[in-house]
Amino acid sequence: MLGSVGLPGLKAANDHGRLPVGGVNSRLLIGSCSLPPHEVVRLLAAITGRPRAELLGGLVIDRSTVSMFYRLMEQRSAGMPLQYLEGTVQFGPLELLVDHRVLIPRPETEQLWQKALDLVPDGPCTVVDMGTGSGCLAIGIAHERPAARVIATDISDDALDLARLNAALLQVEAEFCLGDRLDALHPSLRGEVDLIVTNPPYVSDSEWLELPPEVRDYEPRLALVAGDGLHIFRYLASEAPEWLAPDGVLVAEIGDRQGAKIRWAFRGPPWEASVLPDLAGRDRFLIARITA
Repeated sequence: MLGSVGLPGLKAANDHGRLPVGGVNSRLLIGSCSLPPHEVVRLLAAITGRPRAELLGGLVIDRSTVSMFYRLMEQRSAGMPLQYLEGTVQFGPLELLVDHRVLIPRPETEQLWQKALDLVPDGPCTVVDMGTGSGCLAIGIAHERPAARVIATDISDDALDLARLNAALLQVEAEFCLGDRLDALHPSLRGEVDLIVTNPPYVSDSEWLELPPEVRDYEPRLALVAGDGLHIFRYLASEAPEWLAPDGVLVAEIGDRQGAKIRWAFRGPPWEASVLPDLAGRDRFLIARITA
């Protein structure tokens, strides 16, 4: 295994099933592995707990840690997302646990969180995160708006377990409800929700086949794919008004080729809707308000 990445001076040791006594200098690992250097540094930082600056400067890595690193490197070379191997992802000011049970939060979803925050008042209100996954949106909102009642739903019990753990580790108050879409909410919330935020499954079955293997083979399909990709938005256009308070708002992440069709789904009363671009200028966010 070690010899396959061409580390000078290590192949002979590996041929006898041994690593050099005293370990390996981190700069040697960073400069000699087949992975991009920044990925090597990230993996080493994850398993050693040492700052990246120290690893780049040269740190002796003990033999057991080097062995662990190579196991992770093999998984990464096979296509496993780097964030799953690290076990965490940065989301705004928060560090969240992530694994195969949930989608890896993308920069676009962090932009969605920022847009939702702009619409959440500082005082008491009720916010629902539909399809919470890792809990990034719900926990991020609850962290920044502690007066808000934040309720997170998901159809996956496994995803909710991880979201609850993230909330507990970050000491953030949120409620978690198992169920399908808005049906997970208690009936007493009908007409009481000030904001619904969601990054729903909006990839179509045909688009699923075109996704990179790193996404298609490792991230949960249930959180990505829903029929023609627009079904969830037709559902929200029809069902969300029943849950939203007067002047309530729906904020959602959408596919970059869905803007026109989603505008059509949210045309006319009770909605006043707009589609906004992401930082790359692509249609990415729906903001839809309930109007009188």
